[in-house]
Amino acid sequence: MNGVLGWDIGGVNTKVARVAGARVLAAHAAPYELQRNPAALAPLLAHLARDVGAGPADPHGVTMTAELSQLFRTKREGVAFVLDAVAAAFPDACVRVWSVDARWRTPAQARREPLAVAAANWAATAHVVGRMCSDCLLVDVGSTTTDIIPIRGGAPMARGRTDVERLREGELVYTGALRTPVEAIAPTVPVRGRPTGVAAEGFALAGDVHVWRGELAPADYSVPTPDGRPTTREFAGERLARVVCADREMLDEPDIGVIADALWEAQVTRIGAGLERARARQPALARVVVTGLGEFLAAAAARRIGLPVTHLSDTLGPAARHAPAAAVALLFPS
Repeated sequence: MNGVLGWDIGGVNTKVARVAGARVLAAHAAPYELQRNPAALAPLLAHLARDVGAGPADPHGVTMTAELSQLFRTKREGVAFVLDAVAAAFPDACVRVWSVDARWRTPAQARREPLAVAAANWAATAHVVGRMCSDCLLVDVGSTTTDIIPIRGGAPMARGRTDVERLREGELVYTGALRTPVEAIAPTVPVRGRPTGVAAEGFALAGDVHVWRGELAPADYSVPTPDGRPTTREFAGERLARVVCADREMLDEPDIGVIADALWEAQVTRIGAGLERARARQPALARVVVTGLGEFLAAAAARRIGLPVTHLSDTLGPAARHAPAAAVALLFPS
């Protein structure tokens, strides 16, 4: 076996990693909104495989969240669509699908049990992290959501398995480093010392906050901006001004900084509350492993409640931003 390809196929991002000899050789991600162009998924998979140097004999480990796309009426339909695209891109390859119960399923089995494989990417990351840190809290802040997973004795101790259960248990938190609308982060922000309501008009995203503050580069802002303008700090500031129905002639740089800081604070506070809830169930867990595009938010939340932080990127390098894809490749049975 020359290598293994791991896939994390989402509704707005598709990620791939190639692993050989327990080492991540390459990892790539492509912003791709499935709902806008469903037919492009199979060609995209083939293109990404070439990008990471895949060989024709390489097997494929798959995990997905794309089944939640509004393109599909049910998750069963979404799982089948993703597996059809994988089969079209790699018709002769060995494909296995990761499930929330840490088992590999054939594509046929996955089609019969779609809820076992839907949104199972967090479980792959958790099992790999458990090999590196047997007792910890994993916090993976992606572009859209945050996973908070207790790990004890090397195994994930999550109470929820489906997205519904994980939302209920606080193990899936809908705040992310890029795509979260500002009005979903905080209902008010300070403007010249006074709390001011936020317009629920989709004027700015979390990515604008973090580009303005310098925690994300403009190149990291990989989704369309709300106003269609560039992802630079200048335009991020304009979008943040608009969330209080203002503009940059009305609000200066310190004003925008205060708004951005308040939104950053709200995200850190929310992630911190999730961490506290998870730790209350597992009080012996005293270390936090952080990863994802927004690992800086996870690290700030952990340090705020006095927990030491380990960055998964120290082990996986840049592939930590694509942790589930790397994880399913690393977990693939030899």
